[in-house]
Amino acid sequence: MAGIYIHIPFCRQACHYCDFHFSTNLKNQEEMVNAIAKEIEDRKLYVKEDVSTIYFGGGTPSLLTPEQLNKLLTAINEHFSITDNVEVTLEANPEDLTKDHSQAIFDLGINRLSLGMQTFDDEKLNWMNRIHSANESINAYENARSVGFANISLDLIYAIPDHSRKRWHKDLQSIVALDPEHISLYGLTIEDKTVFGKWERDKKLVQVPDDEAAEQYLFAIDFLKENGFTQYEVSNFGKEGFHSRHNNAYWSGAPYLGVGPGAHSFDGANIRSFNVRNNAKYLKAVEANAEHWEEEVLSSAQRINEQILTGLRTRNGIDLLAIEQQSGMDIHRKHQTFLNEMNSLGLIEISDQNLILKAKGFLVADEIALRLFVPE
Repeated sequence: MAGIYIHIPFCRQACHYCDFHFSTNLKNQEEMVNAIAKEIEDRKLYVKEDVSTIYFGGGTPSLLTPEQLNKLLTAINEHFSITDNVEVTLEANPEDLTKDHSQAIFDLGINRLSLGMQTFDDEKLNWMNRIHSANESINAYENARSVGFANISLDLIYAIPDHSRKRWHKDLQSIVALDPEHISLYGLTIEDKTVFGKWERDKKLVQVPDDEAAEQYLFAIDFLKENGFTQYEVSNFGKEGFHSRHNNAYWSGAPYLGVGPGAHSFDGANIRSFNVRNNAKYLKAVEANAEHWEEEVLSSAQRINEQILTGLRTRNGIDLLAIEQQSGMDIHRKHQTFLNEMNSLGLIEISDQNLILKAKGFLVADEIALRLFVPE
């Protein structure tokens, strides 16, 4: 299984929390689409396996016209071997999903939407500098449903300052009432180079305390489970049969090609590459047939530690025996005291040689992973 990720580096306006690579200058959108199509052709030998997942991320991919999306999908189909049941995901903002636009992208073969709702509180949407209202989010979802989309993921943000626990519960009730196939939850993080980062430095914003953020997260896990959603990763919940194939490819170490400025790629073995995070430099380099990415060769220990880091974030955890066979290190024996402590705190369980985090363990997944890393 292999994947292709297409980064669309444009947004109508910047959300106050977002630190992804994008531009609000849309004048060279057509030029960018042509460049990404060229990169797809130029790097057609990067992925040698059949492609089973295609993911349009950003930025705001739903800004593209159906013609522009079709150009990119055509390039992918011309230069890669695509499975018959390929999952094709498009990230979308509610303001773009009119019924006509939803129909057009559905007709292109896009069969999964990831819709950024974030909250059903209009005041907080405005505070985050989102363009849409809660009603527009619901209308967008209904438009997508009406034209045939049967696999829709909805995003929600928790740990929003001055957003009461009662309001958070109402957000969860509202999203479950829509009956999507998949839900992603993200705790609001304050990135330095964002409006929120500046507000925090200027004492205009105070983050939600960790204990309150944890309460909101743990409540959501229980609530979504009661409503038929399986948590298969720290932030992701899906009905059976609707877990994101693209996400699972990342976490399992499958090869994937990332195209567009700022996109990452992985060869499935030990080489990662990172496209330049600058639209103008990307366009110039692609046009000149110049290399526009940097590569990182991972050591054996780095690859194993990535498996530990990503594996612990999933419901399957990490295979301790497999890691011992690869690294020569028996994690259970080496870290027995630490693991016993984590078990007594209700953070982990070990079953059939798999080390799995419980709900509370997900709150400190990265910290646990760091303790278990194998040495270089």
